[in-house]
Order: sequence, then structure tokens, then C-alpha cells
Amino acid sequence: MLSNYEYVKQSLDINLFFLRILKEHAIFIEASLPPKNHDIAEQARIITRNLEFLLSETANLSYGIVSLNNDMLTQYTYEAEKATSFLTGIPINTNITKAEMSLDNKYNSHNINPKIVNYVCNLNNSAIKVAQDIIKLKTYILDNVLSCRLFTANYPLLIEHILREAKFYVNILRKLQTRTNPNTVETALKQEAFWNQIMAEHSKFIRGLLDPSEEELFNISNDFGNEFDELTKDALNAVNNISKLPTLTKETKEATEKLRDFKAQGTKGILDCKIKSIILPLLGDHVLREANHYLILLDSYTQNFK
Repeated sequence: MLSNYEYVKQSLDINLFFLRILKEHAIFIEASLPPKNHDIAEQARIITRNLEFLLSETANLSYGIVSLNNDMLTQYTYEAEKATSFLTGIPINTNITKAEMSLDNKYNSHNINPKIVNYVCNLNNSAIKVAQDIIKLKTYILDNVLSCRLFTANYPLLIEHILREAKFYVNILRKLQTRTNPNTVETALKQEAFWNQIMAEHSKFIRGLLDPSEEELFNISNDFGNEFDELTKDALNAVNNISKLPTLTKETKEATEKLRDFKAQGTKGILDCKIKSIILPLLGDHVLREANHYLILLDSYTQNFK
């Protein structure tokens, strides 16, 4: 069972990461739709506002409890938000990003009291509800794209990808609401398989969204996609041989660090208008943060299962 401090700290950490991820999913959905589907775009915008409200609430609750990690914001996030809003015309509340920047590195269990625990419990329940709203929207879009009743500039696999992430987030929150301790070897293996697949698909999306003239970047992305496909298989196979986890985690961390650096360079290149692509600046920063998040998880596996 998680203590009050562990429950609050882990809840705020995961919400600061995933609420931002999901609100960006809604932005990418809106940006990808043609004028004909303005009603679906409006649904996405409403969900964006709801997620921004919860993210702002989470940031406010986090002062003195949570420190800012590079999976919550990077050095590029603020500029990527401004650039994406300019390019798409979609409003993005950058004040939340500014507020998160002031989260300090000083936190302790003394800041936890029953009132905070209750606030966080309500926050998690609200986050589950809004996440279920976007799951419903993503499922509707995917079903209609696959039946050729809807066009979107997003790949069907990308829609499936962001749907998987939202369901993954809800599952984490539900476990937190039962105070379940997530630090088990079985959980680590399942999460490695999940995130390796996510990293593989990121690489393939980058490959597919680059201009055809960007041959070098195309080939690098393709190689990362193949590498993480193999790591995904290795993680799934390791479920029956847990002794392989330390070696697999070490190999995965090295590969993820390289992919993280590639994503960081790509995000900077997009913001500086030096890479030809149809990648929104915020999408570049989005996948960078997810790599950072995975590295934090891999470090925690290394510490917990030595």
C-alpha cells in the first residue's frame, strides 16, 4: 500500500506528465481535421480546455511537493507551443507552462495533509473522466477513418497510438486510487514492452512526416524504429525469464538515450526552420518528453531491481 506521501507525489508526477500529453493529443486531432469536421474539431477543443484546467490545478497543487522534471517540460516546450499556435491558429494556454517552470526542487512529506490527499483523490477522478472523454473521441475517429468515413492528416496507427497512451494513463490512475504499489518486476517488464513499442512508433511517425529530401534523417528514424521493434520483442519474451530484465533495461536505456538526443536535435531543427517536414513543433517536443519520461522509468527500474 502506498503511503499518503507516495500516493500524492506519484499522482502529481503522473498527472503533470500525462495531462499535458493528452491535451496535446487533442490539439493534434484538431489540427489534423478538414473544415467538414468542424464539429469533431470543436469536441477536441473542449477536451483541450478541460485538460488544461486540470493541468493548471495539478501545477498549483504541486508547489512544495513535486519538482520539475524534463518529462513535464523541456527547454523547447514554451516556444513549441507558441509556434504551433501561430501555425495552426489553435489557442494554447502557455501560462500553464510558465507556472510549471517555477516548480522548485524542494519537496518533503511534511507538505502532505488530509486536505491535500483529498484534493489529489478528486483530481485523479476528474482526470480519469476527461481521459475517458478523449478515449471515446479517439475511438470514434479511428473507427471512422478505418471505415473510410472520415479523413484526418494523422496516420491510423498514430490515432491508435495515442488511444493506447490514454488507456495506459487511466490504468495507472485507477491503480493509484486503490493505493497499489506499482514497483514490481512484472509491472516493469510490461511497461518496458509498452514504452519500447511507443518509441518504435515515434521513430516511424518521424520517418513518415519528414520531407522526402531529408534522406539522412529518414534513415536514422528507420533504424531507430527497427531497433525498438526488437527491444519490444525482447521485453515481451522476458516475461517468462525475469533474470533478463537488468540486461534488457541497460540495453533499452542506451537506445532510448540515443533516440532522446535525436528527438531533441529534431525539435530544435524544426523550431529553427532547418528541417523540412510536416511535423508540428509541439509534436517534436511531445515525443521528446515521452522519451524523457521513459528514461526516468528505466532509472527507477534499475534502482528498484538491482
